[in-house]
Amino acid sequence: MAQFTNQAQLSYNNTVVNSNIVTGEILEVLSATKTAVLSSYSTDDSITYVISAVNAGTSSVSGVSVSDDLGAYEYNGETLYPLTYTDGSARLYINGVLQAAPAVSAGPPLVFSGITIPANSNMILIYEAQTNQFSPLSATDSIVNTATISGVGIPAAITAEETVFPQNAPELTITKYIEPSVVTENGTLTYTFIIQNYGNTDAAVTDNVSVTDTFDPVLQNIAVSLNGVPLTENTQYTYNAASGVFTTLPSVITVPAATYTRDTTTGAITIDPGTATLTVTGTI
Repeated sequence: MAQFTNQAQLSYNNTVVNSNIVTGEILEVLSATKTAVLSSYSTDDSITYVISAVNAGTSSVSGVSVSDDLGAYEYNGETLYPLTYTDGSARLYINGVLQAAPAVSAGPPLVFSGITIPANSNMILIYEAQTNQFSPLSATDSIVNTATISGVGIPAAITAEETVFPQNAPELTITKYIEPSVVTENGTLTYTFIIQNYGNTDAAVTDNVSVTDTFDPVLQNIAVSLNGVPLTENTQYTYNAASGVFTTLPSVITVPAATYTRDTTTGAITIDPGTATLTVTGTI
């Protein structure tokens, strides 16, 4: 809703008299909102956006086009796009009824076209976008995403904006290695667990990171270390030599946050995950 004012002037015999000021309001025929289903994202994540538009007028609005800037921002004089449209993800609903998918130009910018919103009706457009190498990941970053709606019967394009933030939490993966892969009976075997943190926050003692494994064949006389520092049984880990069940106790393993490096030429972000290395050596 937009407000306007107006005042008249009366002139006579070199005298000017101003009228009172009148105030009016223009009721917008079309209004829109944009919402992300989840407010946070992580590496190579999928974000679902919902654009809702209401036509409060007595005439249909045709030729509607929805343009999405895919979170565009400037870096070193270049425009970078931190989101990539997920092909085939668009769903269009008019008054809750699924319609044929609109025409899509993936861009950037992303454009949906050929939409008609009947009088006194609402449109819901749902689609997904994937984070990419230009998506900022530090705790203070965000992606500000703007949709612009235009069409026949819309005097001025309207916009709807949504902001999503990187997930401020550890994002851990674990990879297991065996050495040697071929071992003789009564030989020595070493399992190495590489725990990597792709998140922007340390995995701290309060996160209770723990590794559990059942060794088969069962290991005997095991030695355990974390980042090259020996761990103590029953204080930092437990092991059942009969069943082969091994578990590190909570709060023993911590993993530093990832570091993010931006290419000064392309603007692409490289992730260097924080790492913790757990090794278990024993005889079979």
